Amino acid sequence: MENSRFTVGLEQLSKIDGEAGHNVIESLQDICPDLAKFTIEYPFGDIYSRPALDLKSREIATIAALTALGHCKPQLKVHLNAALNVGCTEDEIKEVLLQMTVYAGFPAALNGMFAFKEVLQESKAIQPSNDLDT
Repeated sequence: MENSRFTVGLEQLSKIDGEAGHNVIESLQDICPDLAKFTIEYPFGDIYSRPALDLKSREIATIAALTALGHCKPQLKVHLNAALNVGCTEDEIKEVLLQMTVYAGFPAALNGMFAFKEVLQESKAIQPSNDLDT
């Protein structure tokens, strides 16, 4: 029987990351199922379920941290999607990434913004330009 940390974590993961989060967990099953379990129980079961911050605030903090680290593009993209899933607007996310120019430097902010651009393109939120001269 699954413990409550796991159950709570799985519920939080579904709210935050939807299918993308479950894909990450599933991708760990063949190499290290314990890491998948720990990922569900600790950050999502123990941390994300705490009442002092809402999910939107947690995702803002997460994308800021991952951007500042500068070497976590796959995780950053998952959490950029998650931020959109929990109610962050595109403009709010762009402002967080711009804020990182001050504290993490321009290269980190640029990399974060380009990762966000990819996320938006993958979700078809940015439509290709239709600049046809007629």
